Amino acid sequence: MTATHSQDTAGDDHSRRLFVYNGGFLTQRRVRRILELAGWQIKIGKPGADDWVGVWGQSPTAPRGEKVAHNTRSPILRVEDSFLRSVLPGRNGSPPIGLHLDTRGVHFDSAHVSDIEHLLANHPLDDTALLNRARAASLRLKSAHLSKYNAFDPQANLPDAPYVLVIDQTRDDASISGGAANAATFKEMLVFAQTEHPGNKVVIKSHPETTAGLRPGHFGAEDTNDRVQLLDEPVSPWALMEGATAVYTVSSQMGFESIFAGHKPRVFGQPFYAGWGLTQDENPVARRERRLSRAQLFAAAMILYPTWYDPCRDRLCSLEESISALEAETRSWRDDHCGYVAVGMRLWKRKGLQSFFGQHMPLQFKNNLSSARARAKKLNRPVMAWASGLPATNHKDTDIIRIEDGFIRSRGLGAALVPALSMVRDDLGIYYDPNNESRLERLINGSVNLPPDALYRTEKLIRAVIQSRLSKYNIDGTSPALLPGGHKILVPGQVADDASLILGSPVIKDNLALLQQVRKENPDAVIVYKPHPDVEAGLRDGALPQAALDGLADYVLNNCSPIDALQACDEVWTMTSLLGFEAMLRDIPVTCLGIPFYAGWGLTRDLIPMPARRTARPDLLALAHACLIQYPRYRDPISGLPCPPEVVVERLALNQLGSHTKANRLLAKAQGLFSSFAPIWRSPLS
Repeated sequence: MTATHSQDTAGDDHSRRLFVYNGGFLTQRRVRRILELAGWQIKIGKPGADDWVGVWGQSPTAPRGEKVAHNTRSPILRVEDSFLRSVLPGRNGSPPIGLHLDTRGVHFDSAHVSDIEHLLANHPLDDTALLNRARAASLRLKSAHLSKYNAFDPQANLPDAPYVLVIDQTRDDASISGGAANAATFKEMLVFAQTEHPGNKVVIKSHPETTAGLRPGHFGAEDTNDRVQLLDEPVSPWALMEGATAVYTVSSQMGFESIFAGHKPRVFGQPFYAGWGLTQDENPVARRERRLSRAQLFAAAMILYPTWYDPCRDRLCSLEESISALEAETRSWRDDHCGYVAVGMRLWKRKGLQSFFGQHMPLQFKNNLSSARARAKKLNRPVMAWASGLPATNHKDTDIIRIEDGFIRSRGLGAALVPALSMVRDDLGIYYDPNNESRLERLINGSVNLPPDALYRTEKLIRAVIQSRLSKYNIDGTSPALLPGGHKILVPGQVADDASLILGSPVIKDNLALLQQVRKENPDAVIVYKPHPDVEAGLRDGALPQAALDGLADYVLNNCSPIDALQACDEVWTMTSLLGFEAMLRDIPVTCLGIPFYAGWGLTRDLIPMPARRTARPDLLALAHACLIQYPRYRDPISGLPCPPEVVVERLALNQLGSHTKANRLLAKAQGLFSSFAPIWRSPLS
C-alpha cells in the first residue's frame, strides 16, 4: 500500500502530541481515532516544546488554537474532511472515511501554500503504478456514483440534456473566502453562464447540505427564469455532469469531480484544483504554473494527500480500501433508506435482517403477503420476502424484493440458525430461478468489459478464499482417506426440497437420479458422493440409504469438508449445487445437469439447454466479480457495518465472528427434533 502524505509526515512518530481547543476533537470518536492511528496523541492544556496545535481548518474555533500556537511558537496541524467523506453530511452525524492532515495550511486557502499545493507543484507525480491507480480509482468513483456525500439515488430523474451546469455552495463556507471569492461571485458566475451560452438551458445544482435543509445556498427560486432551472433534489453528480455541455463553479469539490467527468470547468474562485491547466480560471493563482494531467491531479489529491481509514478493520488504509468500505455503506443506504415491509420471516432471522436491511429504516414484519402488501402500499415501501418462501405464482411480481443467503455465508449452517454474513437482494428475480431474469444474471451479462482493477481485485479475493479454504458454510469436517487412482468425479448431494432443484433442474430432480445419470455417463470413473451438510445434520430431507448408493457411488464422504472433497477429485457433476461454483473458483471442471446461476456462460459443460438470455461469455474473473462482489451484500460481524467481501473473508479465515447466541443453539436443536415436520414450518407464504 502506498503511504498517504499525512502518514509520511506524522505516522512514523507515535509520540507526537497534538493540543486541541475544539471539543469536536474529543467527542468525534472517528476523527480522534484517525488522528491516533496517524501518530497524534490528542491533548488539552498548554503545548510545550516539540508539541503541535490542532485546529479544524478555518472553522470559527480555529482562532483559539491559532492564538495558542502563536503564543507558544507551536506548529499547527490543520484537520479537514477528505474529499470522499461519508453517505450523509457531517451535520447529519455521519463520521468521515478519511481526513486531511495538513502541516502547511488548508487545501481551500489559496493565500497560503498547503500540503496539497506543495504536492501538486513539487512532487514528481511520474510513477506509473501511482498514475494507473489514480486512473482506475477515478473511473471507479464515477461508475459507483461516489462523491463527498452519497445520499442520493443514481437513477434519480435529471433535467433534460443538454444544459450548462452552475454549481452552488453553502453560504459563508470557508472555501469561498479562502478561494478569494464571496457571495457576489456566485451572481457573477450565473451571468457569465448565461452570457457565454446564449440560448442554452442553465441548471443550478444546490449543495447537498442545502438540499437537506442544513445550510442555505446562494441561489433560490428568485434566480430562475425560462432559461434557468434550480435543481434542489439529491442526484448523482456524475450523472448530472454527463448531460452538461459546460460546468461553472466557484470552489466546489464538484468542480474537481467534473475534471474526471471529462470537463474543463470554468472556475471563478481559487480552489486547490485550479491553476494546473485543467480548468478555465477567471481569477488565476499566479504561483501555480505547472501543467498536470488528470491522473497526476487525482493521484496527489486522492492518494498522496489524504489519510484514509478502514472503519471495519479500524486501521489506516489505501484509497482503494476506503472506496470499498464507503461503497458498501452507500449501497446499504441507497437500497434500504426507504424501508421495507418484510413478510414470512421467521423470528430467529429478524434480528439479523434488521442488521442487514434495517439500519436506516427499521423493517416492519407481517405474517402474510396480503397484509404486507397493504402495509407497504400505505407506507410507500417495497415488500421484502424470502425468495424460497414465495409461491411460484409470485416469482414475477415486481413489487417484491427477494432475499436469500449469499455464497460466502457463515461458519455454520443456516438451518442450524447461524446468522448470515452475506445476503443477496434481488429486485428482478432470484439467482437460482432460471425461468426468470435475476439481477445476478443481468450483472453477469454486463461483466465482460470490467476494468483491469476490478479483475485484479477479484483475482485477489479468489486467492484469499482459496488460501483460507472457504466455502459457503465453512464447516469443519473429517478429511477423506486417500482415494485410489482413477478419474474421480465428485457428486454433491442437495436438499430434496431445495428451491434451486425445483426451479432449476427440470430433468434430473433428486440425488438418486443424479448419481444414476453420472454412473451411466461415466461407467469407469471413481464416483465420490458427498451428502449435503443440512441433510447430514438431520435438518433437511434428501438422505439416501446405503442400499441405494451401492453400485452408484464408489465412496461416500460423510461429514467431510467441501474443500477437502474438491481437492480429492478431478471434476464435479451437479444439478445446481453451489459446490459447482466453488469448484470453478479452483479451476476444477464442472458438468451441469441442471441450470445453476453459473451455468450457460461458456465456463461449464452443460448437458441441458440453457436460458437464451445468457448471451455473455465472461471469463472466470468476470463471473466471480458479479457473483462475489456486485451481487451480494456483506455485514461485518465485529463492527456491525456494511462491508466489502474482503472483510468477511478475513473474519472467516481468522474466526472473528462474534458470538453465536445460546438461544440460537437451543432453537437449532429443537428444529432438529422437529425436522420431520419441515413441510409445515417451511410452508410457503400465502
